[in-house]
Amino acid sequence: MGGNGMPGDSRTVDLGGPVHYVDFGGPADGPVLVLVHGLGGSHLNWDLFAPLVREHARLFALDLPGFGRSEPGGRTASVSANVAVLHRFLTEVVGEPAVLVGNSMGGMISILETGEHPAAVRGLVLLDPAVPGPRRALDPLVAITFALYALPFVGERFLGWRRQRQSALARVREMLQLCGVDPDQVPSQVIDRSVGLLEERKDVEGMDRAFLAAARSLLKVLADPRRYRSAMASIGAPVLLVHGERDRLVPVAAARDIARRHPAWRYVEMSGVGHVPQLQEPDRVAGEVLGWMRQEALTGSQA
Repeated sequence: MGGNGMPGDSRTVDLGGPVHYVDFGGPADGPVLVLVHGLGGSHLNWDLFAPLVREHARLFALDLPGFGRSEPGGRTASVSANVAVLHRFLTEVVGEPAVLVGNSMGGMISILETGEHPAAVRGLVLLDPAVPGPRRALDPLVAITFALYALPFVGERFLGWRRQRQSALARVREMLQLCGVDPDQVPSQVIDRSVGLLEERKDVEGMDRAFLAAARSLLKVLADPRRYRSAMASIGAPVLLVHGERDRLVPVAAARDIARRHPAWRYVEMSGVGHVPQLQEPDRVAGEVLGWMRQEALTGSQA
């Protein structure tokens, strides 16, 4: 067990700058799962899911530069830069083909990594990934929030203003609500550790810049998704797509559209669930992932 009640060992590796990750352990002869968080997320997003799976697999959860405990320094936090960091993590830390489990922006990054480096990825689990969908009306709060993020100077001012006006606890609860998650239904230790992570940050303005760079980059990929769709079409590895029916950030219509376009992918829709199913329904998500891995013969190591 790591410190601060963490269900894994906290480590840092130099991948063109410090990258923090959690090694949750698991059987030496098991498959490797690499857990990739979304926009505004961190290794904490996997605290409830990982302990349910680590009897069957080795698990690593990394903090992409600009998120969690990976302070950005001079690095950019664009989607393409984070794909490169994920690839270095797979090559230099994991050292064997892995199953990627990506939530939200982490799903986008995992899809692009699989498209660019298919030999590094055995399988792909997408939990409410940021994907393009049919033209639709966005949730009003989501639309306003992302419009503020997208505007130069305005986004920076907005994040600074919110930090001065709101406590870390209020910001954690607000982010969960934006994701369609009831904060009162999330275990209190997850909330407490998320608050602690915000409070321990040193380069706060750098983290703000990284968050906005990632948000703007993500919006750019979705605005012209040709390269992204091409990466999806090129994937030969097995794919499990899980989506919460109450997701406010990526409407379920987008996931249904992707599932129709890729009939070989396994699609699971969860009613009453928002954008972060591994926090809301960890047992069910773990069961779906393990069942899919058995079905696709992904339960052994490839080392």
